[in-house]
Amino acid sequence: MSLHTIGKSTIQIPNLTLGCMSLGTDEKAAIQIISKALDQGIIHIDTADLYDFGKNESIIGHFLKHHREQVVLTTKVGNHFNSKTKDWFWDPSKRHITSAIHDSLARLQTDYIDLYLLHGGTVDDPIDDSIEAFEQLKQAGIIRAYGISSIRPNVIKEYMKRSNIDAVMMQYNMLDRRPEELLNDLYEQQISVLARGPLAKGMLSSKALHYAANKGENGFLAYNAIELQSTLTKLLALGIPLEQLAFQYVLHHPAVVSAVFGASNETQLMENSQYLHADTISNELYKEIQHITKSSTYTMHRL
Repeated sequence: MSLHTIGKSTIQIPNLTLGCMSLGTDEKAAIQIISKALDQGIIHIDTADLYDFGKNESIIGHFLKHHREQVVLTTKVGNHFNSKTKDWFWDPSKRHITSAIHDSLARLQTDYIDLYLLHGGTVDDPIDDSIEAFEQLKQAGIIRAYGISSIRPNVIKEYMKRSNIDAVMMQYNMLDRRPEELLNDLYEQQISVLARGPLAKGMLSSKALHYAANKGENGFLAYNAIELQSTLTKLLALGIPLEQLAFQYVLHHPAVVSAVFGASNETQLMENSQYLHADTISNELYKEIQHITKSSTYTMHRL
């Protein structure tokens, strides 16, 4: 199994990552999914302190207690929440980041985080304050690397200029090509991309047309309902399982080191994990997909 290095760090992960947001709160079932993923070679798991208001981290912690050295762990911070009232607010301050990580460490039953991500961000944030928090945690050995989870170009560019981030997590798939304007720049600066949502909530799967129909008249992002159905029909006509094509497409650019997919049951996990060793897509097919789909730009929150 080939592994890919995250940024300038020494962390290595496979080209598929298990996103844990959709695991649910049934601890036994969730741990079975994580365990099965590890058996398949998916050693990188992604969570966040806000997922189920800490419950997700706690479930993962019960698994990590016996498997910590086998797992590369990513979690996120920035949402100041109350697990009892289910209220939260955005808080990227140094004070919150350096405090919240200790809660995450306790829930995860570990003394370090491999990759720690800011769970969002705007240009109005105290960015230097946030960066200082991550740098101090890294120097203390509490985290191995840090980055941000955002698709806002202006925010990403500020962190590219002002920090030593190793990774950016962005929603990226064949129907949402907004991150592509940044991929070359990120690659040049040795900042790795983790592509979340590669299957576009099922629209890039064997049930593509069913999920697309459920979107109704609004369609999806830059696609109206008719365009969405037409585009998916053309992608299906390529004769390659759409799940495979979806993973191959986002992993084609060298900036993208891993595709982050979710699984709420073992069947979904096994269906997707088979593409851990899928061949790379040809340049010709990559260009054909780009011709079929729309190139889009993130229009909000730009400088």
